[in-house]
Amino acid sequence: MAAAAPHAGGLADTVFDFAQEDPGRIALGRKGADGRWHDVTAAAFRDEVLALAKGLIAHGVRFGDRVALMSRTRYEWTLFDLALWAVGAQSVPVYPTSSAEQVLWMLYDAEVVAVMVEHEDQAMTVGSVIDRLPDLKRLWQLDAGAMGELVEAGARIDDEVVHRHRRAVTPDSVATVIYTSGTTGRPKGCVITHANFMFEADTMVARWHPVFRSRPGDETATLLFLPLSHVFGRMVEIAALRGRVKLGHQPELSAKALMPDLVSFRPTFVLAVPHIFEKVFDAARRKAEAEGRVGPFDRAVDVAVTYAEALEARAFGTGPGPSAGLRMRHQFFDQVVYRKIREAMGGRVRHAMSGGSGMARRLGLFFAGAGVTVYEGYGLTETTAAATANPPGRVRYGTVGRPIPGSTVRIARDGEVWVRGAHVFSRYLGDPEATDAVLRDGWLATGDLGALDEDGYLTLTGRKKEILVTSGGKSVSPGGLEERVRAHPLVAQCVAVGNDRPYIAALVTIDREAVEHWLAMRGRAPMRPAELVRDPDLEREVRRAVVAANTAVSQAESIRTFRILAHPFSEEHGLLTPSLKPKRKAIEAAYATEVEALYR
Repeated sequence: MAAAAPHAGGLADTVFDFAQEDPGRIALGRKGADGRWHDVTAAAFRDEVLALAKGLIAHGVRFGDRVALMSRTRYEWTLFDLALWAVGAQSVPVYPTSSAEQVLWMLYDAEVVAVMVEHEDQAMTVGSVIDRLPDLKRLWQLDAGAMGELVEAGARIDDEVVHRHRRAVTPDSVATVIYTSGTTGRPKGCVITHANFMFEADTMVARWHPVFRSRPGDETATLLFLPLSHVFGRMVEIAALRGRVKLGHQPELSAKALMPDLVSFRPTFVLAVPHIFEKVFDAARRKAEAEGRVGPFDRAVDVAVTYAEALEARAFGTGPGPSAGLRMRHQFFDQVVYRKIREAMGGRVRHAMSGGSGMARRLGLFFAGAGVTVYEGYGLTETTAAATANPPGRVRYGTVGRPIPGSTVRIARDGEVWVRGAHVFSRYLGDPEATDAVLRDGWLATGDLGALDEDGYLTLTGRKKEILVTSGGKSVSPGGLEERVRAHPLVAQCVAVGNDRPYIAALVTIDREAVEHWLAMRGRAPMRPAELVRDPDLEREVRRAVVAANTAVSQAESIRTFRILAHPFSEEHGLLTPSLKPKRKAIEAAYATEVEALYR
C-alpha cells in the first residue's frame, strides 16, 4: 500500500510529534569528541531544533527564505535541516567539495540568503564569490561555534514564534532545492516539497517494514554515511525520524573510517551505494588470501550465491529452495565466514538498501547468502530518491525492483524509463523550459534506458545521453560493459569510449589498495603508479576483466583495447559527480591524448 497523501503540516512536525508521543525514546546517536556514541532522546532533539530555529529567526531567516548547507554528513546537518523546516525556510544542499564557480551558480540561482559551512576552507570558497551574491546576508561556520552563536541569539525569542511559522507550513510548501550533480551541463535546482519527502519516506517505511522495524527487543538503528547533499541521504534522514529509527552520522566514506563506526554504532540496516558493498567484499577476500584461506573463502562465496539463488527461485515459484546438503554447507560457512562479514558491519546488520548505480547480481546474491538482504532500487533527485525497489520476500537480484507503492513506471518506445507518482518533483527552479522537457502529462522522462520483465521488475540498460555510436553506425550502451570490467577486484573504474570511432575502447583505473595486496601476495615490492601502468602482469589481469566483459556482448559492442591510467578519476578534478558517477565528456577531454593513442 502507498502512504496516504499528507493533508497538513510539514517535515518539522515529525520531531515535535515524536517528542510528544515518546519523549524518552532514543532518536539519534551523536559521536562525541571522546569518540564514543551518546544517545539523544526525542525530547532532547526537539529542544535543540527549537532553540536553533529561534536563533535562525533572530538572525533574520524568514518563511520561504533559502539557506544553503555545505558540509559533510554529520549530526548538525540534520539538526539544521529540521530547524529550517520549523521556520518554513528551504534548505539548499551544496556538496562540500564544490568549486567556487559551482557554489556561485547554486547560491546565485537559488537566491540564498544565508549559508552554513563546516570549516574554514568552505568559508573561504564562499567568501571568494560573496561579492557576486547580492542576496547573501549571513555565513555561519560549524567548526567556529556557529551553533552556540545561533542558540544564544534566539534565547530571547518566544517558542510560539517558531510554532506559528511551523503551523504555516503545508505539504505543498517547498522543503528543499537540490541541484542535480549532472554528468554534463550546469546543475539544475530540483524543487522538492514536504509532500514529496513525506510520501517517499512513509512509503519506504511502510512497505519495507522488515528493514525499518526490528525484531522485538532489538532497537532499530542505521548509520548514515551517504552525503546529505544527495537526495538518497536526505530520504534516509527523514525516513529514520518518521520511522522512529535511531540515526547516527558518519562523515567519511572511506573504509578505514567507516568500518570502526559500523562496529561501535551497530546498525540493524545500512543504506549505501554498490561501491561500499564491493569494498566490504573485497576487504574480506583480501584478508582471507593474506591468511592463506582464499580457497575456503571462495567456496563459501559459491555456497552463499547458490543458497540465495535457491531461495530466490522458491520465492518466485520456480524451485523448491535449498536442498538439505546445501543448507548444511551454508550453516557451516555461516559460522566460519559469513558471521565474520556481518561482524565487520557491526554484527546486527540483516538488511541493506542500495542505489545510485547498478549492483552486480552475483554480489547481491553473495550478501543475501551471507545473511544480509540487499534491496536494490532506482531513483533520481527528481523522484525524491527511490522510484523502484526490490520488495521484501521477492528480491530479484540484478534488477532494481518494482515500482514502489503509489508509483508507476513505463517504458517509452525508445526504451526510456518514465515514472509517475506523488514523489516526483514539481519543477526545476526558474527553468520552465527544462521542466517541460522532462515532465510530460504527469510523467517524468528520466533519461535512463531500461526494460520491464513479466513481473514488472525493472532492469536498467544505460543512459540515453551516454549511448556511444561508432563510425560504423553501431549504437552501444556502455554501462553494462563498464560494470562487468569493474567487477575485477583490481579495477577501480572503467569508462568506455568510441563515439565516431571505428571500435569501442576503454580507460581503466586501478584500486590501489587491492593492487598493493596483489603485489604483496606475489612477493613483489610496492610500485609507483607510473610503473604500474606498464606492468605486464597487471595488464594481463585487466585484459582478463575485459575479455570476461566482452563475452556478454556482440563483437561490434566489445572493448577492443584499453589503457590503464596512473590515477583514479576524482570528484576534486571534476571527473566524477558527487554521487561518484563518471563525467564521460570531462574524462575524454582530460585524457584526450590517451584516447587518441587507443586508435593509432
